[in-house]
Amino acid sequence: KYGSAYERNSKDKQVGLAYASALRMTGRNDQALAVMRQVAIVHANDREVLAAYGKALAGAGDFEAAIDAVRRAQRPDFPDWRLLSAEGAILDQMGQQDAARELYRKALDLQPNEASVLSNLGMSYLLANDLKTAETYMRSASQRSGADSRVRQNLALVVGLQSRFHEADQIARQELSPQQAEANVSYLKSMLAQQNSWTKLKDKKPAEAAA
Repeated sequence: KYGSAYERNSKDKQVGLAYASALRMTGRNDQALAVMRQVAIVHANDREVLAAYGKALAGAGDFEAAIDAVRRAQRPDFPDWRLLSAEGAILDQMGQQDAARELYRKALDLQPNEASVLSNLGMSYLLANDLKTAETYMRSASQRSGADSRVRQNLALVVGLQSRFHEADQIARQELSPQQAEANVSYLKSMLAQQNSWTKLKDKKPAEAAA
């Protein structure tokens, strides 16, 4: 759907953002980055676009370029909460959780109770394996106006990681078509299977885990 709309009008900002987001969710990060490059050319001064461009760069593994793109777009005299949140998400992927959380809190000062920022903050704690704190932020995010299905899928993930599988399945199936829900539940199960593998790796000696 988004691909067809983008093919018809690649200069449409919202279509480009939605298409790149869908591509990232299906693991097609290089293509998502290519789309965002085109959108950023047309909307060179749009800070929402530049935030998404930074995320696309990070998704493709180019963290330094991602940070540079987001910081260049930011204005110290008039900071944008989307750029602060995007920079935080990139820092989280680089393992800099404390710096990321400081940016999320600055974003929340500018945009109180914003669902996407609360969800990012929850993901930050998930990356640090603090599942209870992660759930607190994600549950709060899911109850805010403007929360989309991605926020609820993040909540489903963190609930599932705490072995509350039935509850996670119910959350993952909310407000989605049966086909979308089944795809998300399958993805959730694959993530939980990976978590089991990670747990086993933690019990091994460092040399074994590295191998």
